[in-house]
Amino acid sequence: MSSLFETVMLVCFGLSWPINVIKAYKAQTAKSTSLPFILLITLGYVAGITAKLVNHQLNYVLAVYLINLVIVLLNIAVYFRNVALDRKRSGN
Repeated sequence: MSSLFETVMLVCFGLSWPINVIKAYKAQTAKSTSLPFILLITLGYVAGITAKLVNHQLNYVLAVYLINLVIVLLNIAVYFRNVALDRKRSGN
């Protein structure tokens, strides 16, 4: 039962990341994005995945962690794209 509740938490939390990726991509700027925050979230997902692997809990919850991690990594990629666009616009 705890895996079900953990999955619900991950799905609820994870639904915000695709929206954030799309918003950041359309904004074409990194000015309102916090890289330390995104890296902290990434660390949290890596810790959750590690806990599942260490405890040999290879189930659907692990899959949700991995999906969320991939989406957060996409957010990091968009961040660096937007930093490059900001630099290009400022002439640096």
